[in-house]
Amino acid sequence: MTADWTSEADSLTRDANRWIAQLVSGEATVADAQALAHWRRESPAHEAAFAEAARVWRSLGPGGRAFIEQRGAPAWSGRPRQMSRRAVLVGGGALAAAAAAYAVVDPPFGLWPSVDELRADYRTATGERRRVTLAGVTIEMNTQTSIAAPARGGDMDRVNLIAGEASFAVAPQSQRVLIVLAGSGRTATSNGRFNVRKVGPAVCVTCAEGEVRVEQGRQAATLAAGSQLTYDDRGLGQSSAIETVEATAWQDGFIVFRGTPLSAAVAEVNRYRPGRVILLNAALERTTISGRFRIERIDEVLTWIEEAAGARARALPGGVVLLS
Repeated sequence: MTADWTSEADSLTRDANRWIAQLVSGEATVADAQALAHWRRESPAHEAAFAEAARVWRSLGPGGRAFIEQRGAPAWSGRPRQMSRRAVLVGGGALAAAAAAYAVVDPPFGLWPSVDELRADYRTATGERRRVTLAGVTIEMNTQTSIAAPARGGDMDRVNLIAGEASFAVAPQSQRVLIVLAGSGRTATSNGRFNVRKVGPAVCVTCAEGEVRVEQGRQAATLAAGSQLTYDDRGLGQSSAIETVEATAWQDGFIVFRGTPLSAAVAEVNRYRPGRVILLNAALERTTISGRFRIERIDEVLTWIEEAAGARARALPGGVVLLS
């Protein structure tokens, strides 16, 4: 009986690991999320296996274990307690279904795109860039970007940047106001060209031409060309002068680092590169790198990291690279 239980647990762990590997690939779809929800609903043991695999994946920060390298390494914290058949069918099944449904709407740890991203009007995959024109507004979408464009109304055009990064430009002859919603704030202009980036909880707005107004709650600020600010739920940050050429380098096919901590550089590389780069050495996180790289040759960044930071890279199947 013990051997059978161990075999079943190992099988579920391997399946959960494969789910994580698939969902963090950057190519997840609504069908993938629904299939995962169905798999997690099969039993409390399925749900526990997935929760443990997700926890281990999340722990792959400083000093984290090479979860993918081990191919099933995450060990169960203990045998799940026995439940009656009625509890499994009524209580356990309901809880698993609720958890699965929640994961489709708000994925744990951001392991895959949320349902809002997957159902966006326009969406780019990992490494993809795209141009969209909407009634006098030109939108350049960067990698892993999702945008919703509600119907036009009055003298304004509204666009919702759900996630990612995009550049917006209003046609000179347009008499309409463009409003871009992102996170807890919005940016408006009638004559500007600006960049909005929402990767995580903070939103960064960069004005490249003209003038834009940024609002968050009761706070507001006006940005002129060559200035930038960041906001989040706590309010607006201070504006600062920046090099717009570097801030919008992605539109020309480049990624630029200037004294960037290695942890942030790896996170940025993961936005453009299929698979996943995992930084395992805590000491390397504080190392900074600088350089300008072509996005179409994004793996050159990894070569540079090896040379400049003294890191050792190990390639695994599925585009996974371990840096130590």
